[in-house]
Amino acid sequence: MEPLYTAESLATGAGRNGHVTTTSGTVDLDLAIPKSMGGSGDGANPEELFAAGYAACFHSALQMVARQQKVAISDTSVGGLVHVLPHADGGFILAVTLEVVIPDLEHEQAQALADAAHQVCPYSNATRGNIDVTITVSED
Repeated sequence: MEPLYTAESLATGAGRNGHVTTTSGTVDLDLAIPKSMGGSGDGANPEELFAAGYAACFHSALQMVARQQKVAISDTSVGGLVHVLPHADGGFILAVTLEVVIPDLEHEQAQALADAAHQVCPYSNATRGNIDVTITVSED
């Protein structure tokens, strides 16, 4: 199967204290270990980038599902939280929480749209069965 799109990036320097760029030139960031993990916190980190990417991708999936179901939504948002947790066997694992806001929609219908988006979002499909992902629907 041919890819619809391929993103390409390059990480250089000292990993979490390095630099990341994309071949398109749209991403060009210094990276830094977060303060809570013993670093300076003076740059972006991989978890922030993952949180931003997942939230944006999920938001697109949510809008697509709403269009397909002919449900009018507006002023929606998706917040992404990526948690770094210690792994019982050493090292670390990730967990994700996505906070979905769909104003002016009953909670049950908003949750159904979020659940449907979770089935089609590429990030959700990539993480399913690998890391815990929690989808919450809230008022704001």
